[in-house]
Amino acid sequence: MAMNMAGASGGGGRRGRRRSAPMAEINVTPMVDVMLVLLIIFMVSAPLLTVGVPLDLPQTQAKSLEQDKTPLQLSVDTKGRIFINDTEVSMDELIPKLKAITDARGGLDERIYMRADKKADYGTVAKVMGRLSGAGFKRLALVTEVEQGS
Repeated sequence: MAMNMAGASGGGGRRGRRRSAPMAEINVTPMVDVMLVLLIIFMVSAPLLTVGVPLDLPQTQAKSLEQDKTPLQLSVDTKGRIFINDTEVSMDELIPKLKAITDARGGLDERIYMRADKKADYGTVAKVMGRLSGAGFKRLALVTEVEQGS
């Protein structure tokens, strides 16, 4: 009798183990679905992330510069307003604020990208560039767009 019970319980245990084998494959379908959703979200939101002062830049055939960190941008719009990155500053505040920013980033060797609307007053742009040069900033780059057409 003891043998019958042992044989019956042992046989029943074997059947249960064969029935539920672990799955060895990874299901990648949910991961692909998530990645496609993220791709769509980034494609839609990327154009919205371009912030800055809206300017109509002049066009040239020059190639873009390689850069390793976020640039320090100085902008002059059509009304003659001056912006450091996205913050408006007056002509008198320009040099002290730029010196404070560049001291934290790399001193007077910091490259400053100058963006000026092509309809901006040439005198204002020249005045800003003169003040930068007089303050010791020697690495000034003028930002333009790639020339369209011929």
